Amino acid sequence: MKKIIAFTLMFCLLFGLSVSAEGSVTVSSECDISDIDVPLEETAANAAIGQTLDIKARSAVLLEPNTGKVLYEMNADEKLAPASITKIMSLLLVMEAIDRGDLTTETVVTASEHACSMGGSQIWLEPGEAMTVNDLLKAAVIASANDACVALGEAIAGSEEGFVALMNERAEELGMTSTHFVNCTGLDAEGHLTSAYDVAVMSGELIKHDLIKDYSTVWMDTLRDGKSELVNTNKLVRFYEGTTGLKTGTTSTAKYCLSATAERNGLELVAVVMAGETSNDRFNGAKKLLDYGFANYNFSSIDAEIEDGFTLPVAKGTQKTVGVRAEGNLNVLLPKTASGEIERETVFSKDITAPVREGDVLGTVTVTLNGEKLGEIPVTASENVEKLTFPVALGWILKGLFQL
Repeated sequence: MKKIIAFTLMFCLLFGLSVSAEGSVTVSSECDISDIDVPLEETAANAAIGQTLDIKARSAVLLEPNTGKVLYEMNADEKLAPASITKIMSLLLVMEAIDRGDLTTETVVTASEHACSMGGSQIWLEPGEAMTVNDLLKAAVIASANDACVALGEAIAGSEEGFVALMNERAEELGMTSTHFVNCTGLDAEGHLTSAYDVAVMSGELIKHDLIKDYSTVWMDTLRDGKSELVNTNKLVRFYEGTTGLKTGTTSTAKYCLSATAERNGLELVAVVMAGETSNDRFNGAKKLLDYGFANYNFSSIDAEIEDGFTLPVAKGTQKTVGVRAEGNLNVLLPKTASGEIERETVFSKDITAPVREGDVLGTVTVTLNGEKLGEIPVTASENVEKLTFPVALGWILKGLFQL
């Protein structure tokens, strides 16, 4: 392990850092992993809801992605340079391309000269080198490789510029109003900005894709038949229970950034820390946020308790009843201090008349706790019921006569 770290640091010093005339070092890539083998602070953050956490960063947010509820925030909407946590959006588009069938993990991508020219964190792709999407994902997620990220973007959109346009479109769809991407890697560029809240939103969207966790939870791996070693830049993967990802970011402008995701007892959280002064600040800050969330909240997915086969009467239809179903469960996030029983009140539509179409809303289940409304679950028709017309009724009569 020490040899791997020493080897990585050597390349960082050679390729990832720049030294000014005065001798000061400017971090210009993800290669600052000098503390990657140092455990996190052991003290758990036991702060109660409403208390202030000591987070040494410019901006921070804790989000529960299923409900979209912000559990803690500090300058959450301030526009800041994001460094390589930019790649969260890049990876989201890759996951969605795989879902559509545009790519598979075994698709072979040939590296362009542009992709190979990225600098910063990289796996030193050579122009014309062929690598599978699986291996490029390893490189981009685990080692934050800029060349691999651009190669994936070009495979989807034909060029980095086209891919960045898709990134900005997706950001707009997700309501990320403080975000504008200029590249897909996170290298410093004028106008390349986002906020901690927006990063949390796109992180929550990314972890809906279970495939990403096959990469973001890996501590060490290799490429090129073991010749290229990868070490995850997110040390929470090794040192924090329940970590599922996600992405670090470091540049001289952005300083030290992190979007960290973790899951315990069905509660999944996204903690974002931006512009920490040191690498340790971002990891300990994210740990404090996650500890705070897990210590204070529970997540429940509440069903409507509609029995299978339940039907409602239908008037003037080709059948007397229509089947119904609940449209999913209600995701509820509650403080652990909350007490009482969850109650459901179901109200169905009266005088349902054909025609009825599958998906028509026929009722609502209202979920409450101690009289306070937590949310509603729609109840819809699970089948079509056609209107009973004279020709249809006549056909039934004639059919019955011939069967006598």
